[in-house]
Amino acid sequence: MAPIIDKPIISADSHITEPPSLYQGRVPKKFADTAPRLHRTDTGGEVILIDGMADPFPITLASGAGLRGQALADRANAKLEECFAGGWDPKQRLKDQDHDGIHGEVIYPSLGMFLCNHPDMEYKTAMFAAYNDWLAEYCSVARDRLIGLGQTAMESPEQGIRDLETIKRMGLKGVMMPGYPEIEDYDSPIYDDFWAAAAEMDLPLSFHILTYKDGLGKARGPKVNAFMSIIRGNQDIIGTMIFSGVFERHPTLKVVCAEADAGWVPHYMYRMDHALERNPWTAGKSTLQRSPSHYFRENIYLTFQDDLIALKLKDFFNKQRMMWASDFPHLDSTYPHSQSLLAEQTAGLSQQEKTWLLHDNVAGLYGLN
Repeated sequence: MAPIIDKPIISADSHITEPPSLYQGRVPKKFADTAPRLHRTDTGGEVILIDGMADPFPITLASGAGLRGQALADRANAKLEECFAGGWDPKQRLKDQDHDGIHGEVIYPSLGMFLCNHPDMEYKTAMFAAYNDWLAEYCSVARDRLIGLGQTAMESPEQGIRDLETIKRMGLKGVMMPGYPEIEDYDSPIYDDFWAAAAEMDLPLSFHILTYKDGLGKARGPKVNAFMSIIRGNQDIIGTMIFSGVFERHPTLKVVCAEADAGWVPHYMYRMDHALERNPWTAGKSTLQRSPSHYFRENIYLTFQDDLIALKLKDFFNKQRMMWASDFPHLDSTYPHSQSLLAEQTAGLSQQEKTWLLHDNVAGLYGLN
């Protein structure tokens, strides 16, 4: 198959499979016995138990790339050692990238997404600090191909800024944010110093699906209907930040809407503009110098795997804010068929548009050579 673009393809959203051993020696002594740990289930598979959270984390299902049907069902009873080793072994990860025709990946957590909803802020802060330290070591093997994002628990605006400084110093390229901060919400002016610090340090802030309360929340009807609500949390955060004027006050702040697809965006931008332009009762106290869609187009970056609708509607987007992602090694990953999928889905794009989508946009966002 001929190369899709003449630059290396970069996934804007892939994941680690955190081995619980990463916390050993990296968390304060008071959490040494309560840090996430492997547990063998009655069926012989392994999950991760987390003190303070009722549900275990199904780590093996977070490593289900390329599996369907019975093979995926069997993965629920698998052991960590049977997962994709590239989830924790950086040298193997480079081989996984080569196998899928990918040059590099922006690395998000897996277990860390789950931990965003832990009720104990001190515990969460300690686990994220340990993760950041471990991830920096993982990415040091090939920094041009393993592009790590740190985590902050947003214990307070001041602690958030300290986390940004540490993450920047570690050489990580951005920050995955929790869906909810500990104090008030992201529309509060108390976060202005944090937004300013992120912009000044040129650290993009990512909001990933399933990192907010009820990320797989309750829904009417059959269980599968809850899946349809996953993107709602990201939409709420984007609306919260745009309508409260965050980007008006911090025009260079960069925010990533990760793994929430993008086909919904044109209508969402239209509806945001409609709310302020035609319906003052709905607008409440929200006033902006420019249209909400302007801030969306300029400040919000979007990652998606196989959203053909978004590509069909490309002319309604800022095409320099759209970024393709493989989501490896998660269940929704395009691995190991990324090249054939991309060839099919980008067939209607110009060569420049393909280059933006698969390389330039993510490389520019994270300052990659």
